[in-house]
Amino acid sequence: MLLVDGFTDIIHALKPASEILMGPSRVPAVVRSFRAHRARFLLSIEGCDDRDTAETWRGYEIFLPLDDAEPLPEGVYYHWQILGLMVVTQEGELLGTVDQILETGANDVYVVRAETGEELLLPAIESVILRTDLENRQLIVRLIPGMRDSDAG
Repeated sequence: MLLVDGFTDIIHALKPASEILMGPSRVPAVVRSFRAHRARFLLSIEGCDDRDTAETWRGYEIFLPLDDAEPLPEGVYYHWQILGLMVVTQEGELLGTVDQILETGANDVYVVRAETGEELLLPAIESVILRTDLENRQLIVRLIPGMRDSDAG
């Protein structure tokens, strides 16, 4: 059994006989069982029958086919879809790429990192995130005065 943290709701699509990919080399595996366990999940895969084998998978990510995911409502995205997007102002200024997503409770905050290493925090709210363009891998944003250090007086 593998103890799994669920970082996305897509994990609920796992069921026996589901095919998944494991680790950075995306090794194919077949799910034997999957169930909630406290704040995590217990996952059993074919060929992983003892503690030593399970230990080899520690810290690895599990990838699921998008076709197995529940469709999301319009305007809602999985974190993996947002991470790495280029962030561009409505005027066309490149700000950097989404490097991390912070979950604050009220709304997510996108950590945008410029090539210079400068960091910008953007709240994922409609007044700031104008358009998410997955096809062109861009977020079009409107900066609120004071969001950047360079905006400070």
